[in-house]
Amino acid sequence: MSRNARTLVALTAAVLISGLTSPAFAQQAPQDSEHPQVTEAQNRTARNRQRQSRQAQPKPPSAEEIQAAAQGVLTATNTNCSITEAKLLGQSAAKESLYEVSCASGPGYLLLTSTPPQATDCLVLAASAQQVRARDPEADVGSQCTLPANDNAMAVFTAFAKEAGLACTVDQGAIIGSKPGGAVVYEIGCAGVDGAQINKAAGGWEIASCLELASANATCRFTTPQEQAATLKRWLAGSEAAGCDVAQARYMGKNANGAFYEVACQGAEGFITRLNAEHAVQQIYPCATAQQIGGGCKLTAAAPAATEPNS
Repeated sequence: MSRNARTLVALTAAVLISGLTSPAFAQQAPQDSEHPQVTEAQNRTARNRQRQSRQAQPKPPSAEEIQAAAQGVLTATNTNCSITEAKLLGQSAAKESLYEVSCASGPGYLLLTSTPPQATDCLVLAASAQQVRARDPEADVGSQCTLPANDNAMAVFTAFAKEAGLACTVDQGAIIGSKPGGAVVYEIGCAGVDGAQINKAAGGWEIASCLELASANATCRFTTPQEQAATLKRWLAGSEAAGCDVAQARYMGKNANGAFYEVACQGAEGFITRLNAEHAVQQIYPCATAQQIGGGCKLTAAAPAATEPNS
């Protein structure tokens, strides 16, 4: 190859190399079809769409708004509750909101903004769920109260017993049903003494002692015969029958003069006692002479009444 030819080849190679590395050539390189480049305009469009989506979503209600809405349901349902905590649980497709509230005293509630609004006692819900699960452990029991402050059953039972006038230390309690008008009935167990069933009526609390209920063939789960005997022993204190070691007790009924109880004594003759409204002893009737009072004694085998000998 001549010297001139070699010079031409070198110059041509230099031009080709220069063209391959030039910016203009790089800009013209084909894009990777599997990884298309995103332009700045496309980025701006995506950001705008995200911003618009956030703006379109409703702002969650504040704690104050939740409490105000819950209070509206309480007021509409005439439910007495001073709210200490309120929680929005959800909203249905029909825009009905479900709230849970805890109250300064008494049970909490689940509140539904339906038409009409509804307020359901947390203890009633729990009692219903317990009954359903007793029949079917896998059953769906619906919404339940979950606020820690609403896990307060014993505190509520104790407060209700005090309001009703039960002078005892409450050791057990349960919802056992409701009256025809809807009043919830509670069974209250008392430590060492007779318990009761209570319910709040329009005119105030109604009380049925377990001794009274037993006379109607009803039972109390939280009261024992020993506790009932201890109750009569306490009522007899200071009377002529105070020395009776009470083995059993039975409520017989009442009239305008007072309430009548039969008492069986350990190792001694039993009797019937009449008490006033404060459970103070008014009179003692030995079983031997009490056959005319409510059919006489049934816990004690009464000796026949003494009769005058024939002359």
